[in-house]
Amino acid sequence: MTTDPSASPEATRAVEVELKFDVDESTALPSWSALPGVAAVGEPELRDLDAVYYDTADLALAHAGYAVRRRTGGPDEGWHIKGPKVGDARTELHWPLGEAGEVPVALRDAVAEVTDAAALAPIARIRNTRTAYALRGADGGLIAEFVDDRVVATDERSGVQRSWREWEFELGPAAPADPEARKALFAAAEAAVHAVGGQPAASDSKLARTLGA
Repeated sequence: MTTDPSASPEATRAVEVELKFDVDESTALPSWSALPGVAAVGEPELRDLDAVYYDTADLALAHAGYAVRRRTGGPDEGWHIKGPKVGDARTELHWPLGEAGEVPVALRDAVAEVTDAAALAPIARIRNTRTAYALRGADGGLIAEFVDDRVVATDERSGVQRSWREWEFELGPAAPADPEARKALFAAAEAAVHAVGGQPAASDSKLARTLGA
């Protein structure tokens, strides 16, 4: 798949590096006091997210490791292509929101190497009440963002609805670039989550879980 943001002057590119955890409805939030470099935790920010995912009838994009969605709510609302995970990272392309149901031409061009864009149709809807917390260093830089997600998801093919709670810990621009320092940060985050009963996520993504994968 083409992952060059120059495919459209409106497209932007980001690299997502995160940990995902499964938690119960009653699980208490973790303490981040032991995380290296984290000096302050921001106030909770509530985001109501509503995403419709698109694919072909045979899930050609999902089988190739890609996800296409149109999401409203939050600071990055719009159309997204999330690429396959490489190591601990995924590349994401982003286009402005536009009209519902109108897939951007540049996005269609980007998926053309994987499947016929004309065959794309909604396969899932994921609504998420997200509470986000900024974890900042002494200089105010964003080291990571922790989000507490309460998800209600519908498989549009079968009508099956699923709901769950999960956490994500995603590196920010001020995260350590040194591999060993990054490893230590992730280890400390995992320890904080495990201390309150959280476990590594059983599914790689919300979409996969919605579709029963």
